[in-house]
Amino acid sequence: MNYLAHSFLTFSDGQIVGQFLEDFIRNKDRFSFPKDIQDGITLHRAIDTFTDSHPALHEAKKVFSPLVRLYSGAFVDVSMDYFLANDLTLNSLQGWKEHSSRVYRVLNKNEKWLPENFKRMLVKMEHDDWLYNYREDQGIKFSIQNVLNKAKYLDKDLPVFELFLQNKAILQECYDAFFPDLLAHAQAVNAQLKTENPF
Repeated sequence: MNYLAHSFLTFSDGQIVGQFLEDFIRNKDRFSFPKDIQDGITLHRAIDTFTDSHPALHEAKKVFSPLVRLYSGAFVDVSMDYFLANDLTLNSLQGWKEHSSRVYRVLNKNEKWLPENFKRMLVKMEHDDWLYNYREDQGIKFSIQNVLNKAKYLDKDLPVFELFLQNKAILQECYDAFFPDLLAHAQAVNAQLKTENPF
């Protein structure tokens, strides 16, 4: 999951919680949460669907697919967080730091809604400031290794990070073509959610 993008593409505290919860809950449990958190879950799904179909990300997957095949999408997601974290047209470095701090604060404030496995991850995420450190090569290297460690059918020593470094320029072009479209889509989905559920 590209945590920074999902946390950035939110329009309320509840949506932050929902965006993070989506990958940690069963579909049938989504309606047990407050409305604002449900909206975040809906927004997360809309973002994933849009991302999976965007032509620029189909191009980005070509960088990784010869090495990792069906896992290429996961490594593209991680890569996009790197370019987002370095996108100073959307936020300053200080702004990204404030964003990261706000996300951790919101998640901790709403810990009663978080499953135990997510709480354990949140401790590590906040301690090492994953969201802000996505802007560093070492931060992305750590995230790429996390994906490799969790991938059932991939060798843990595959040179995916080296592939990322070698193809930064191509991946940057893909990000530039993709993220403005994603931002506009998220804004449209949020507007629709507000129309359907104004309170």
